[in-house]
Amino acid sequence: MTRSLTGRRWIGPSPEQDRLTEAMGQTTGLPRAVCGVLVRRGVAPEEAAGFLAPSLRDLLPDPMTLRDMGPAADRFLAAVSRGERIAVFADYDVDGGASAALLIAWLRAMGRTATLYVPDRIDEGYGPNVPAMRALADRHDLIVCVDCGTLSHEPIAAAEGADVIVLDHHLSGETLPPALAVVNPNRQDEAGGLEHLCAASVVFLLLVEVNRRLRSKGQTGPDLLSMLDLVALATVADVASLTGVNRALVRQGLKVMAARKRPGLVALADVARLDSAPRAYHLGYALGPRVNAGGRIGQADLGARLLSTDDPNEAAALAERLDRLNTERRDIENAVRDAALEQAAERGLDGPLVWAAGEGWHPGVVGIVAARLKEATNRPAVVIGLENGTGKGSGRSVSGVDLGAAVQRLAADGLLIKGGGHKMAAGLTVARGQLDAAMARLADLLARQGAGEAGPKDLALDGLLMPGAATVDLVERIEEAGPFGAGAPAPRFAFPAQAIAQARRVGDSHLKVTFHDGAGPRLDAIAFGAYDCPLGPALEAHGGARFHLAGRLEINNWQGRQSPQLRLEDAAAAG
Repeated sequence: MTRSLTGRRWIGPSPEQDRLTEAMGQTTGLPRAVCGVLVRRGVAPEEAAGFLAPSLRDLLPDPMTLRDMGPAADRFLAAVSRGERIAVFADYDVDGGASAALLIAWLRAMGRTATLYVPDRIDEGYGPNVPAMRALADRHDLIVCVDCGTLSHEPIAAAEGADVIVLDHHLSGETLPPALAVVNPNRQDEAGGLEHLCAASVVFLLLVEVNRRLRSKGQTGPDLLSMLDLVALATVADVASLTGVNRALVRQGLKVMAARKRPGLVALADVARLDSAPRAYHLGYALGPRVNAGGRIGQADLGARLLSTDDPNEAAALAERLDRLNTERRDIENAVRDAALEQAAERGLDGPLVWAAGEGWHPGVVGIVAARLKEATNRPAVVIGLENGTGKGSGRSVSGVDLGAAVQRLAADGLLIKGGGHKMAAGLTVARGQLDAAMARLADLLARQGAGEAGPKDLALDGLLMPGAATVDLVERIEEAGPFGAGAPAPRFAFPAQAIAQARRVGDSHLKVTFHDGAGPRLDAIAFGAYDCPLGPALEAHGGARFHLAGRLEINNWQGRQSPQLRLEDAAAAG
């Protein structure tokens, strides 16, 4: 398929992949659809069983491979044993909130408490700041910065009288801040191999090492496996690659979450009206945005408080508040998105960088809007809110383009007031007078990495199916190859030459479709946002014509019954 209704090219398995899929099926006895997914992931037949049942014990790295882990574990454990006053300084997003909750939950199990501090996005900005660190140091012996701090030289230096530990994953500079320990897999002097970890995973590894040191003294630490629900949420929400140990962490974390033991996540699932066991999709699109809503447009510490509370009543109240804020956030986002798309289109959508900036755009939604621009154009995108001569923005990147490093280079060159991040996401602050020059330079840096060379994103397909083959059992078998997300996209299948039995609009822009091949059972499909592109109008007005349909299979839960469903992503006339 060279051009679909959304303008994309469909790319199926190569002849070599088809051959390997057939061979894997003969060797393992697995369904062909599952074999195709494994082959696309680079799994050999003899590795299939281990891949489908990953062992966290086998995949979890030794915490001590990370620099400064020893001093960090020693100092944290000393503070706990001596009853010192501990503060946790956390970023205001999901990763920061989950990281803080991990420490607070561990300390609570040890009979200790900690002060939680989350900076206000608008008044204080990202990461440690001098007044906050100075105030915390006056009242605490140890400050642990989570999901932030790697570039915070002056604020950490201001924390006189207290020791500071940084547990982070953002890109570092050539020099580290004056902290007692900086544990970060993305330090420039790290050997590599763990750079895909989010901050919550770094915190988890610290606690693994602390528990190990407790055991060497004949003591028992808190149950860490029960805390993997927080690690899973942070990993997915921070768009970390679901490969290697991350895949095992998320897989186990989803099982923990399904047990509904953490009051905050139970309350959050309830307000999100989740009626089935959580999947990675729910973490990224239902739970994560609600946790983030407090930091985006409300009170910055709401998400961390929700995730760390052990009081069901407090959890319910916080979840309701975050749900309301998330609705408000969507309204603000939609207004900024429309304006940003219009501005970016006027500037041009075919360069190495798509960007937009607007007066009064809420800084809490610019990251989400940047993600929407990236998805629409398959290019790195930056969206900036301007106020009082200063712009605060966020960027999102595409695979193979390191946006964080480019933004950090801009900051080093003096074109930004500050900036940093990681490969797929970055934040920046820029003077209005430097805006055009900074974006031109950023576009140049990204072009050197190959940004802008791709057209509309190809739709990679794992194989062909007919509606009768798409059973609940098959979907469950495919899910064993998951969880799916960043770095491990959910498999897509094409359903060739399907007849449309029913197509109707649902809500403002979604499409509900029922289709069949004329010989077997029918299959339902849902296409979200179908009326924001030609997909919805074309299928609704099908006129009896047949279409090739493509999308991801899922299980639909309705009134206690399960049925297969296609999450329809694209279609093309069958000729």
